[in-house]
Amino acid sequence: MQGLSAIVAALCLLISAGCKTREVGSGPSADGELVFSDEFERPEIGDSWERGAGEAGSGKWTLRDGWLHGRDIKNDPLWYVEPLPRKVRVEFDARAESAEGDLKVEIFGDGQNHASGYILIFGGWKNSLDTIARLDEHGDDRKTRTSRKVEPRRIYRFAIERRDDTLKWFVDGVQFMTYPDSVPLQGSKHAHFAFNDWTAPVAFDNFRVYRLP
Repeated sequence: MQGLSAIVAALCLLISAGCKTREVGSGPSADGELVFSDEFERPEIGDSWERGAGEAGSGKWTLRDGWLHGRDIKNDPLWYVEPLPRKVRVEFDARAESAEGDLKVEIFGDGQNHASGYILIFGGWKNSLDTIARLDEHGDDRKTRTSRKVEPRRIYRFAIERRDDTLKWFVDGVQFMTYPDSVPLQGSKHAHFAFNDWTAPVAFDNFRVYRLP
């Protein structure tokens, strides 16, 4: 009987640990009103997107095979022109075209300038760091960790959401990183989303914006 009790106790611990792991890695919310979507199934980028005011790199944002492609952009993001809802979830597919990784986006920026909001980077600095930064991707207040490594050509599903003072980032339905901010960036100067890139070839698709209750 003692042996059976020990087995039952061990199973209970395993179940409890599993439940805690799922809670910590909970996924993005499933509610919200879809206010914009873009599948990039056209030859030209169109009026919903525009380059910022930064000094452009040698590369260009282009549409090809139903994907938005960027390379050698040098931090001149492609901005979604409409302001985001105050409580929002943004979703999209992201793909690195090389082993350098460097899947980079910005959210709650001013619609013109790099590093005017939060910068999120999966596999930055040659696939070595994952980062959420506020106004400066090299700043002392950024959140970083050793990268989980972007796999070349693998399609990742990103979701970024904010309801209150914490920015939450999910990858493939699992919480990836968070950025609690006691003074969250908001208002007309912090209302836009952008795809970004340094030099690595990257691609994005299936962009969605949801207004959260």
